[in-house]
Amino acid sequence: MKLTLNKEYAQRHLFVTVLMLALGGWFGYDGFIRYPETSAHDLYVEIEKSEPQDGMDLEAFKRQKTQTQYGFTVLCLLASAVVGLRLLKSSKFDFEFDSEGFAWNGVRHAYGDIKKVDDADWEKKRITRITVDEGVCTLDAWHHTGVKEFHEKLS
Repeated sequence: MKLTLNKEYAQRHLFVTVLMLALGGWFGYDGFIRYPETSAHDLYVEIEKSEPQDGMDLEAFKRQKTQTQYGFTVLCLLASAVVGLRLLKSSKFDFEFDSEGFAWNGVRHAYGDIKKVDDADWEKKRITRITVDEGVCTLDAWHHTGVKEFHEKLS
């Protein structure tokens, strides 16, 4: 059986990736296009819903609000990239098993090749870690379907 990406996990992470990308676009539009095209007075009234007090530095207000939009743009695009790349990494995970053993990243192992099984997070999170000569393989049942079936073979 080959582990496959859990559909619910994929949908949720894809949604967050697209949402953060859209928010980054929205903040970017405001910071790079809309705010620079809007007068400082009109921007103040639009954001604060009141007229500015006499002597207020409206240009400083506009600069600060525009800088904030730049920051939100960067944060949202970074969040989108992190979540999207994590989802991509999960989708590329290569693990399959049968009654004789398992293959991880193209390397075949017998069940007897397992040096250690770490089930400290199994009951709470459905995560198990198996150690073989090549390293530690972390299997998360939230990320992939088939992990529970593999875990049963370890018992």
